Amino acid sequence: MGAGRGAWLAAFFALWLVLGLGAPLPARAEQPEFTEFEITRNDEGVILNFALRFELPRGVEDALTKGVPLYFVAEAEVFGDRWYWRDRKINKASRVWRVAFQPLTRKFRVSFGGLNQSFDSLNDALASVRRVSGWKIAEPAQIDDGRHYVEFTYRLDTTLLPRPMQIGIGGQPEWTLLVEKSQRFH
Repeated sequence: MGAGRGAWLAAFFALWLVLGLGAPLPARAEQPEFTEFEITRNDEGVILNFALRFELPRGVEDALTKGVPLYFVAEAEVFGDRWYWRDRKINKASRVWRVAFQPLTRKFRVSFGGLNQSFDSLNDALASVRRVSGWKIAEPAQIDDGRHYVEFTYRLDTTLLPRPMQIGIGGQPEWTLLVEKSQRFH
């Protein structure tokens, strides 16, 4: 009876190791923190300035240096208060940055819209996607005299990654980089 129990425990332990249950859990991505978040309303419209502080987890950085481009998305929705119904959505603005590693030149390239810029280090490349100044998120004609607020989201968008990567990273917390903020303005 002792030999059967020992074989059962050995089989259980082997299955436990194969399934990865004995491996340490992957570290969750350090969530971004705002170092600046300012909304101003002037003659030009509603202007948003923000700056974030975050580092990429090791697995995400490894994927980037192996040729997988990363996409960072900032979205700002402007709402007007209404007492009689759901708040009125005035405008939605979004920005998408693509960060890619160029192995031949050993440089990081950041693409935004039709513009591209190369950087010597990952920190310099990330600095360009962590901070935005003077982003117009609503036109002056869209804003009335009522009370308004902005709902802001910044994230690493894994839906824009190549399809095999999307399947492979499912459920891995180190790929979850997200920050949200809501702020009123007059």
